[in-house]
Amino acid sequence: LSVQAPNRVRDHLAGILKVDAESLRVVVPDIGGGFGTRYFTYREYAVLAVAARRLNMPVAWISDRSEHFQCDYQGRDHIAEAELAIGADHRFLALRVDMKCAMGAYLSQYAPFVPTKGAMMIPGCYDIPRIHFTIAGVFTNTVPVDAYRGAGRPEATFLIERLVDVAAGELGVSPEELRRRNFIPAASMPFKTATGHVYDTGDFRRTLDSALDVADRPGFDERLRQSRALGRLRGIGIATYIEACAEGWPEHAILRLEADGSATILIGTQDTGQGHRTAYAQIAHDYLHIAFDRIRLVQGDTQQIPIGTGTSGSRSIPIGGAAVQLSSQSLAELIRAEASEMLEAAPRDIELVEGIARIVGTERVVSYAEIGARAAARGALLTATESFKPPAPNYPNGTHVVEVEVDPDTGRTEIHNYVVIDDFGVVLNPMLLDGQVHGGIAQGVGQALFERVVHDRQTGQLLSGTLLDYAIPRADSLCAFTVHTANIPCTTNPLGIKGAGESGTIAATPAVANAVIDALRREYGIAHVDIPLTPERVWQAIQNTRQSASDGQGSLTEGMT
Repeated sequence: LSVQAPNRVRDHLAGILKVDAESLRVVVPDIGGGFGTRYFTYREYAVLAVAARRLNMPVAWISDRSEHFQCDYQGRDHIAEAELAIGADHRFLALRVDMKCAMGAYLSQYAPFVPTKGAMMIPGCYDIPRIHFTIAGVFTNTVPVDAYRGAGRPEATFLIERLVDVAAGELGVSPEELRRRNFIPAASMPFKTATGHVYDTGDFRRTLDSALDVADRPGFDERLRQSRALGRLRGIGIATYIEACAEGWPEHAILRLEADGSATILIGTQDTGQGHRTAYAQIAHDYLHIAFDRIRLVQGDTQQIPIGTGTSGSRSIPIGGAAVQLSSQSLAELIRAEASEMLEAAPRDIELVEGIARIVGTERVVSYAEIGARAAARGALLTATESFKPPAPNYPNGTHVVEVEVDPDTGRTEIHNYVVIDDFGVVLNPMLLDGQVHGGIAQGVGQALFERVVHDRQTGQLLSGTLLDYAIPRADSLCAFTVHTANIPCTTNPLGIKGAGESGTIAATPAVANAVIDALRREYGIAHVDIPLTPERVWQAIQNTRQSASDGQGSLTEGMT
């Protein structure tokens, strides 16, 4: 199966088919990306199993792209009305939100979780002492909605970050200054929000100021003048974000010393392009001192890995990595104990270096291959199994600053500069981290500017059922990203790592939207346009404003939804 959570899908199927979970085996090959859509159990899986059993032969099924558009779970279908109360000193006093959230034709597995859990992050980086929100799930005639990269946090971040920009415009203050005035201070950490989350670490003002500095905010006015000379609109957008991730279920890791001295990691997470083999090997190497090419990773086979939660919610490295760390420590102790018998020395006197165990200060050594072979001869390889369950989420946070040009004659948006300052706690592998952020930004830009599922209003027929009809960002839709970190280790896992898989998507959509609408506001006084900010939608907003001005009605300000 092409899934992100082999063990979870196995357990679901066991319940549907009314068989013991141990009688089912789920094997996951290299599946490419996942992003949440592949976390769930689809009806076809059970149908295939029944068909294979009735026919007593293998049955294969391959979904095509059209079936994916029509049937696979989708994400992001909320309409929100929000009110922000602000004091005379420009301090936030209260927030009231009413959200209507499409569920699709029937409830999928985590559909109600997305808006309810996501809404708990509505305060964002701000000290908002009073919050009231209502959430209504609405059944529609569309495909069910479920968790997609970010699962409710992008919706919450978009709402508060757009609302803060609108408030800044109405108050006549800069968006950055209004944010600074209302940030939760770093000195107040840990901080409990009005919705109950306890942020353990973070310095939101530092990431904002650093991002604005790298983006050359003081030079924007000159760049604006140059754009206007070319007949273009220019805008700059800010989005600060914080998200809660890597919480809840534990992850289990098995580490085994093989007879040839290599090591095997078996874990229930599922790599969908994040680079687990590299990341987990780094952690194991720190404790076992085995060469990277001698560390093998096994995932995606419930027969070999009986327990596992899968990959979702930016949990693999903060939770799975912590489990690998604990297992690596345990296996290292087992290796020392075995070597101590072979070398006739106390375990505390054994050090592990470059695939050998050595009595400290001597040349007396035994190789991992000899240790592994000795254990294998007894019929039991040296194996350590540990699990880790976080006591609370971790909270990655940061600031995105985007600069765009808009062509008023076509409505087309071009991104000219994109700067990110993130706080991801301890960074395990900078290259893998950058890849996560870059990919997340691309998906967030897609949501802001391009991606939209369209149905015919009369018949309900899907009109955006192929990649000819449904626009996604391409390389030439983006610019080079400047990504830096200003990290403060988290306190909720032993590695100090904060999840990074979803942050780019969470912050990119409001940052790009704020930039485009900043450009429209400067020229036409437009305070809000609903996403996606397609060329047609932006062009139409400009035309409506021009028409209103020519009719003597002033500028158009659309209602915020």
